[in-house]
Amino acid sequence: MSEGESAEADQFENDPSVRQFVANGICMKTNEFEEKLDAGNIQEAESALRDGLSLNFEEARALLGKLEYQRGNLESALRVFDGIDLQAAVQRMQHSLGDKQPSKKGRSRSESLSAVSQHATNLVLEAIYLKAKSLQKLGKLPEAAQECRSVLDAVEKIFTDGIPDVLVENKLQETVSHAVELLPELWKQAGNYTEAMAAYRQALLSQWNLDNECCARVQKAFAVFLLYSGVEVGPPSLAVQIDGSYVPKNNLEEAILLLMILMRKFYLGKTKWDPSVLEHLTFSLSLCSQTSVLVKQIEEAIPGEIQRIERWKAMALSLSGAGQNSSALDLLRMSLHKHEEPNDVMSLLLAAKICSENVLLASEGVKYAQNAIANSNGPNSSHLKGVGLRMLGLCLGKQAKLSSSDFERSRLQSEALKSLDSALSLEPENSDLIFELGVHYAEHRNMDAALRYAKQYLDATGGSMIRGWRLLALVLSSQQRFLEAEVVTDAALDETSKWDQGSLLRMKAKLKISQSLHKDAIETYRYLLALVQAQRKSYGPLGVAPQVEDDNIDEYEVWHGLAKLYSILSHWKDAEVCLEKARTLKEYSAESLHTEGVMHEKQGRISEALAAYINALLLEPKYVPCKILIGNVMCKMGPKMLPVARTLLSDALRIEPTNYMAWYHLGLVHKDDGRIADAVDCFQAASVLEESEPIESFSTIR
Repeated sequence: MSEGESAEADQFENDPSVRQFVANGICMKTNEFEEKLDAGNIQEAESALRDGLSLNFEEARALLGKLEYQRGNLESALRVFDGIDLQAAVQRMQHSLGDKQPSKKGRSRSESLSAVSQHATNLVLEAIYLKAKSLQKLGKLPEAAQECRSVLDAVEKIFTDGIPDVLVENKLQETVSHAVELLPELWKQAGNYTEAMAAYRQALLSQWNLDNECCARVQKAFAVFLLYSGVEVGPPSLAVQIDGSYVPKNNLEEAILLLMILMRKFYLGKTKWDPSVLEHLTFSLSLCSQTSVLVKQIEEAIPGEIQRIERWKAMALSLSGAGQNSSALDLLRMSLHKHEEPNDVMSLLLAAKICSENVLLASEGVKYAQNAIANSNGPNSSHLKGVGLRMLGLCLGKQAKLSSSDFERSRLQSEALKSLDSALSLEPENSDLIFELGVHYAEHRNMDAALRYAKQYLDATGGSMIRGWRLLALVLSSQQRFLEAEVVTDAALDETSKWDQGSLLRMKAKLKISQSLHKDAIETYRYLLALVQAQRKSYGPLGVAPQVEDDNIDEYEVWHGLAKLYSILSHWKDAEVCLEKARTLKEYSAESLHTEGVMHEKQGRISEALAAYINALLLEPKYVPCKILIGNVMCKMGPKMLPVARTLLSDALRIEPTNYMAWYHLGLVHKDDGRIADAVDCFQAASVLEESEPIESFSTIR
């Protein structure tokens, strides 16, 4: 080509306003070809292009079809593309690209021929790819997928050992990469999810020489498909599994694996940071209750990719979900520092929620909740204020339990109830608020209100929440309506999968005990024990124990419950066996020591019983049942020990004002001390509270 022709070619290439064909160092304007195509003379246009640019039939058709595609004439483009014989083109390409490498002297000539062959290869492959795109835009999705599949089949035939990572023309690699990404999308759009899954796996397992960004896009798209398609695709076939390697068992595991690989690529700087990957990973790990894994992923993120305070908040949320509230609160305190974001409502609410679960942190939670309410502005202010008021009510309720005076306790309880009522007025459809109000009224023995809210909560949730059934059964048991409570428990069991029945079965056993049906209670505990042991062998989707179990019961509680039941029946050997089983699961436990002490006391071994009670208090200083029993033992030791007994029982009532046993034994102390009027008041309080005593504490269902 002459110098003038080269200059003209450069002018065409650098001027985007000029539409042109460029091949073999020659440029031709497309005007005359467009006129022929518009007139329907495809063969005439093809012949002219072959002669003008020294092309073969497939290459000329490829260029003409691409021109029609760019002009938006999809039907015309398909007619042009239909004339391409891909198989014949593949055979020519195999022959031209399959020649042996020449000597060093002839290498430059060979590389030039290879570049020409690859350019010709790309023209034809790009044509079939554009044919698939045309069919996609025309809504012919299965046909489009088949054409796209043929592009990849052709590449596999041409490059039998995979696409080499050197000496491959960029445009050819781009065409292959585009086809690899397009094929699974076409199958998804066509509704053929099995083929889509196969296309994704082939894209990631075959040697397509994809760059990091393209591979990351495919991995992300596959993970999203696995998470949200609603189709269980199953594990990879045995043919692609490597001995000793980890093989995902289901969609969720495979999606998590892909997303964690992507996160690793981000950390190593191989691909650009994509925050949506972290969002998908957060969702998937939350599904299987493994947010503790997410903490490490967030920690490893490159500084600057996630803003410092956002990192703290994300880690705090993950730690909270994993039950590591202390670490989560430490991070939130950092983010809420006066020099950071002290008025961030979401952080304030999460901090208040964590504090509401710990009596010792309740006063701190009150400050967070009040600050959140004060800063709740904007379009969602009503909702945020409702959540803030709910957290404030919960924190005030917890704070009341630490109050040393009756007046202060009563004031805080009243403010807690007022906050919860205010929250419900802002969010009358909030089922969580309805539940919290039901528990609040139940704990303060307003059983009519508690029953009303328990029924309202069941209606609001459609009976789908176990804690709603438990609350209703506990309220009924506190009204001594044991048969109705058992009916409710049976109804809940019918609506619940067997793996979630632990807390309900425990409640059923206690209802049997309350009705003196001890044999039935033993059978229920035995069934529960079998269930818990079976459940231990089949944990969540990742094969590890769920990090937080809301409605399940551990094996220790079953053995301990059986020990208490046999103790009631004075079956001492059976009780000792069960208690020993419980100790092997939890060596140091105030509950076990309490049961041991009760067994000793019933058998007349007072000193051993007292030692067990004291050891329990050393483990858990605020354990009320042992304070009561120590007070009872002291009361029986004579007048000199009455002040000690009175102090212990008064302290027990400060912690649990509604404990009827504490009131009863305090009445005995007053009676022995000659304070008859005080004794009568205590006995009266004990009688009233006993009539509304549930089979287990209402705090167990929060």
